[in-house]
Amino acid sequence: MARERIVIDPITRIEGHLRIELESEGGRIGNAWACATQFRGIERVLQGRDPRDAWAFAQRICGVCTGVHAIASVRAVEDAIKCKIPPCAELIRSLVSGMATLQDHVMHFYHLHALDWVDVMSALKADPAATSRLAASLSPWPNNSATWFREVQKRVADSAGGGLGIFAGGYWGHPAYRLPAEANLMALAHYLEALSWQREIIRLHTIFAGKNPHPNYLVGGMACSINLDNQIAINRVRLDEIAGMIDQARRFVLEVYYPDVLAIASFYPEYAAIGVSSPTLLATGESAYSCSGAPAGGVVPAGLVLDGDYGTPHPFDPKKIAEFISSAWYSQPEGDRQGLHPWQGRTEPNYTGPKPPFKELSDHPKYTWCKAPRYDGRAVQVGPNARIMVACAQGHAETVGLAGEGLARLGGGVAALNSTLGRTYCRALESVLLARRMDQWFAQLNERIRSGDVATFNPELWEPSSWPRQAQGTGFMEAARGTLSHWIEIENGRISRYQAVVPSTWNSSGRDPGGQMGPFEQALAGDGKHPLSDPKRPIEVLRTIHSFDPCESCAVHLLVPGGGGVEVKVQ
Repeated sequence: MARERIVIDPITRIEGHLRIELESEGGRIGNAWACATQFRGIERVLQGRDPRDAWAFAQRICGVCTGVHAIASVRAVEDAIKCKIPPCAELIRSLVSGMATLQDHVMHFYHLHALDWVDVMSALKADPAATSRLAASLSPWPNNSATWFREVQKRVADSAGGGLGIFAGGYWGHPAYRLPAEANLMALAHYLEALSWQREIIRLHTIFAGKNPHPNYLVGGMACSINLDNQIAINRVRLDEIAGMIDQARRFVLEVYYPDVLAIASFYPEYAAIGVSSPTLLATGESAYSCSGAPAGGVVPAGLVLDGDYGTPHPFDPKKIAEFISSAWYSQPEGDRQGLHPWQGRTEPNYTGPKPPFKELSDHPKYTWCKAPRYDGRAVQVGPNARIMVACAQGHAETVGLAGEGLARLGGGVAALNSTLGRTYCRALESVLLARRMDQWFAQLNERIRSGDVATFNPELWEPSSWPRQAQGTGFMEAARGTLSHWIEIENGRISRYQAVVPSTWNSSGRDPGGQMGPFEQALAGDGKHPLSDPKRPIEVLRTIHSFDPCESCAVHLLVPGGGGVEVKVQ
């Protein structure tokens, strides 16, 4: 049987330039390459700037997961100058980043991933009354009425004549879709509700951090003041609003998102064994956890599971990180085969690929703008499933209990979390845990305010004259997509070196000098069993890559001259 060459470009729905090149034979994927086709170089932009301003530039790395880069950046600066922030500022940062993660997980599932499993056109054939009964059997969510489902059906049908509007370009009718019409309609209705929900709950950012996207942060704390008697500060009215947003977020997660994921997953059980990727997974804490310097504390300590032994946790050593450029368009005096720790890392672009327009990138030794981070020589998977699996290996009771309940319903063990379905499920599971944690952080903040502790900024080390002449620092953050770290070196009050190792760098990396694939590539071609029934409509590939929630550069979108869609190319 002839081997087909397949190019999917772009594969992400809104989040940057990611191109997947495949070889397929007999309905299976034989080889895969993940190609990040956009260079931005924010790290170079930061050189020579005031470290106190770094967060504002760093969070422009992405237009979706913006605040996490800001937190990692201020953490790196605070680590370098040895600045400790007040407890209230710590709690506010946790609340801001926690709400961003909840929003991110919900938006990822409904708006970037759900339509890989949900057939929009099938929803038009559903019985709204039967859909309401189905939804009521899953949760008490009050909007699950036949009237609402009928309205959703009408809205989508009205847009069908124009190509289904925001739902255009899907592989509707693909035989890989399995949901009954009523389940498709239920999920579609919740897709639309999630659009309004996320807009409301993220207002927490505007109260604590001034705006969203790109909320404001401050080296030494947070740029907001707490005064219950002041109308323009964080007062009782604002705190009551925040309490309502946290409750609204928790309810949607518990009554809509989590039940939907379990219900939809039950129709695709084979995906608990499809998309298996790197057997080494890293997490530096629970979701929304951030720290200055090497991560050690937190409710769930930093750690790894290594080489498929998912029951044994291992400590995390940041010194074991190295980035390679053997498959990436960069240059360094040490040569392409030498891995560099972020303290020694450089961002020197050196494009050696074909001149556009081109058919393929993977027929060249270098085929991506993404470096290849490795931990002690291993390709590493990061993300919600890494956090859940590390927490389970460490015996974190709350995580073990909730994961056990979900896995029992899905019919798998912990190993199933390293899969296409596992990554999707772990985001929902983590959202339940994080919603509970938001309640705890907010209660702690209120208790401190009642006791008179309202400090949100430590000014002692604000002036560069108080810093050492040379300093270096690291900021770690567990972003929605996985482990994020920013590394800064400061000389005479200015940035002399800046490196960021982001979640999608870990996951979408290319081959290293030993030929070891990155996690995206392993998930598609690591065992040679990944299905691909129709190369012209590669929905199975979308399911697996989207399960990672790839974000090559969310702030930049692909424009097609003259408009229109970007076609999947089969060669």
